[in-house]
Amino acid sequence: MGWLRALNQTARSGFRVERRRLEPVVAGRGALGLAVVVGGSLALFGPAVAVSSALGAFQAAIATFQRSYRPRPTLALASGASLAVSTFLGYLIGAHPALFLALLALWTFLSGMAWAAGPTVGIIASSNVAIMLVTVTLPTSVATAAGHAAMIAVGGLVQAALIVLLPVRRWGAQRDALADALAAEADYARRLRHDPTASFDPVPLMTARSAAAVTPRQARRRPAELHGARGLAERIRPVLASLADPAVGAPAEGPQRDRVRELLGAAGEVLDACAHAIRRGEPVDLPPPAFAALRTPDTGAILSGAPRRAAARLAALLGDVVETAEPRTETAAEARSRPTLVRLVPVALARMRAELRHESPILRHALRVTAVATAGYALGTALPFGHGYWAPMASVMVMRPDFSQTYARSVARFGGTLLGVALATGVVQAAHPGTYLSGALAVLCAFGMYLLMRTGYAASQVFVAAYVVFLLGMDGARLTQTVRERVLLTLLGGVLAMLSYAVYPAWETPRLRGRLADWLTADGRYAASVVAHYADPRESPDPAGPPEPPDPAGPADPPDPAHPAGPASPDVREALLGTREARIAWQDGLARASHEPVRHRGLSHTAAGDAEHALAQFGRVAMLLEAHLPERGAPPVPEAAVLAEALRRSTERGARELRERKVPRWDDLRETVEAWERGEGAPDHFLLRKAAVLLLEELDELSAALAR
Repeated sequence: MGWLRALNQTARSGFRVERRRLEPVVAGRGALGLAVVVGGSLALFGPAVAVSSALGAFQAAIATFQRSYRPRPTLALASGASLAVSTFLGYLIGAHPALFLALLALWTFLSGMAWAAGPTVGIIASSNVAIMLVTVTLPTSVATAAGHAAMIAVGGLVQAALIVLLPVRRWGAQRDALADALAAEADYARRLRHDPTASFDPVPLMTARSAAAVTPRQARRRPAELHGARGLAERIRPVLASLADPAVGAPAEGPQRDRVRELLGAAGEVLDACAHAIRRGEPVDLPPPAFAALRTPDTGAILSGAPRRAAARLAALLGDVVETAEPRTETAAEARSRPTLVRLVPVALARMRAELRHESPILRHALRVTAVATAGYALGTALPFGHGYWAPMASVMVMRPDFSQTYARSVARFGGTLLGVALATGVVQAAHPGTYLSGALAVLCAFGMYLLMRTGYAASQVFVAAYVVFLLGMDGARLTQTVRERVLLTLLGGVLAMLSYAVYPAWETPRLRGRLADWLTADGRYAASVVAHYADPRESPDPAGPPEPPDPAGPADPPDPAHPAGPASPDVREALLGTREARIAWQDGLARASHEPVRHRGLSHTAAGDAEHALAQFGRVAMLLEAHLPERGAPPVPEAAVLAEALRRSTERGARELRERKVPRWDDLRETVEAWERGEGAPDHFLLRKAAVLLLEELDELSAALAR
């Protein structure tokens, strides 16, 4: 993709406005907190303190809107406290330009490295640097600076207190994440009726897993229906795939296939009902036809062997998902642990140290944003405009570790600023607002920003630009000076941000082969872990997973409805999570690379798409094997150990060859499969023999894609 096309695409994406569900009550709560802070500061301390305290409350509310599953009051307090410290330190040396420039460089570099700890931390750190550039110009003494810093912290405290006093849909984000995961499973079940090898996007399950991690304080208050359903949804997915796939399940046509389609449709309806109940915090209202389809005794007469076992497991698992709506007690020890903010500090520092390498996109982002912020501040100070901090402030707010977001946000910020300043100018010239009316208009603009924050960056920037104009108008800033300076310096900051990525890029395109190799390695480890359990069935650590009858083809007793069915193995589970993380990293990297003005370096778009399909199908075959893992006490299959070792060696060697820009070969796995086909050491296990052939076929498809 050339530069002109890339710039055109990123500019259009920057101005895109998405249709999202608006949350006016939450936006109103944030605006109320801002109004309390602004009104109280104006009445007690005057306009200058009101401006700094308003910026603190404004930033604290923005922090609570970030996509984080931490307690919102904690985010508000952390944002207000960190901004207060940044502002006070900035003022202490603000009178010495060289020292302040050094502090700005250090603070900006740390904020860039903070992206290693996650986007929420990175956004809060970047916003702190941007707002610090404004607030350090307000105080006139050290004591006054300390007072301003204290009021900034109070702004965060007020926002945190309002979240506690005026709760809006407690655990709403966690409910939505779990409901989305169940709804994705329901959609998968329906698609399997028509496409037995349909793919499944693991992102909803990974998001639900992230949402399920709680702090000790949250664990004591988490609703019972948010505990357990995610793990059941994880175990339902391979059962659905196993039931639908003709290779290991029911035949492609005939009465068994008709029964499978009926069961898949019923599973989709039950999962949708559970998702609706969890999202709203209501009891599950099961559709009677779906419930009857899952409970009918005809299943045992129509299905046999592996499809029958899969149907029995599916009914048991769905029954347990329904039971999650029933009240029960959960202890803190049963919850996935999320570290508190204090314990997160060493974790974040370790991640930042790990990114201190030249090829790291996080380090490159930190160096870029540091150079741009210091250069923008120096240029803004040298230009005869005054208020030179607007250039670096714009740069810090728009710069992100990847190309497309940086360019899209730069264009959107300039367009939003131009429109917002023009609207604010018209209002001021028409109404000539005083101090209190300017404050009220600033609060109104903040409400608009909170309301439209998730619909698009350009839309929110219109209200941010007007908010800053009205806020500075409280302190007596002349509007004509504000309009001219803000537009020109915002343009300067955006241009510097865009130039920095062109001069010192961190392109994703050259790293695609490495990400594909990581996914191949993770997939191979997952498949080998699953196969190894056939050679050495271990006792499941899950006390809720009772064994099924060992006869693979005989009649199966109905599962105990009090317990979920199927084994749960820690090493298989860990390997599965590794494949999902590697797959999501590949998909994110591929999405970023598609917008970069860089020629492919050994991996074209066509080859990338074909390789992705092959690896996804490889993982699907391993998932089918996981759906039929042997239960406790099942006889081992020693030949499976040979296949597991061949899978591990082949995928690890293939990943190395992939990174070296070679076409991978799968000699170890091919020798094993060919020997089994000749009857040499082949196991008396249809599923393992069939899966070995399918796994090799998908790896050959990967090689063919890379050869093209």
